[in-house]
Amino acid sequence: MLSLIQTLFDIVRLRKGPDAIPYSPMLFTLIVAMWLLAGFAMMASTPEMDARDYVIGTLSGVIGLACYAAVIVVAGKRPRLLQATTALLGCGALLSLIFVAANAALTPLLAASTVNLIVTLILLWSVPVEGHIISRTIDRHWYVGLMIAMAVFIFQLILYAVIDPAAGTGA
Repeated sequence: MLSLIQTLFDIVRLRKGPDAIPYSPMLFTLIVAMWLLAGFAMMASTPEMDARDYVIGTLSGVIGLACYAAVIVVAGKRPRLLQATTALLGCGALLSLIFVAANAALTPLLAASTVNLIVTLILLWSVPVEGHIISRTIDRHWYVGLMIAMAVFIFQLILYAVIDPAAGTGA
């Protein structure tokens, strides 16, 4: 398990690709559970979030994953799909847990606005990480993967705003 977490850290730091993840349906199932638990931990540790945010965030994540899966299949790299989705979910879970830890550790030390900036930057790091994973999966330049990841991220933001219009107004 420690080896898996180290591999996910290496992918988050853009040092390894999804090919470093073993091809394993059982590992994928474990990572899905970890991703769901990490999302729950984010919701539970963030006063501004509730169960509705968790459900919408999870739905948005699944739709984003489907977008990435479509890109991988259209690119003709279907055999890499399991490793790529495992890496995407595993890195997402890891970044969520880093968010929770940073939020808990920094809140007593820094102003709320500074903490919010730091944890938001942690979550935004997921875009280049996802771009890296996709580019390595479909054998394209990193910028192509980054553009795909930015498009998926924007689509997820729009989707979130459509599902929960009150979230954008602060109401």
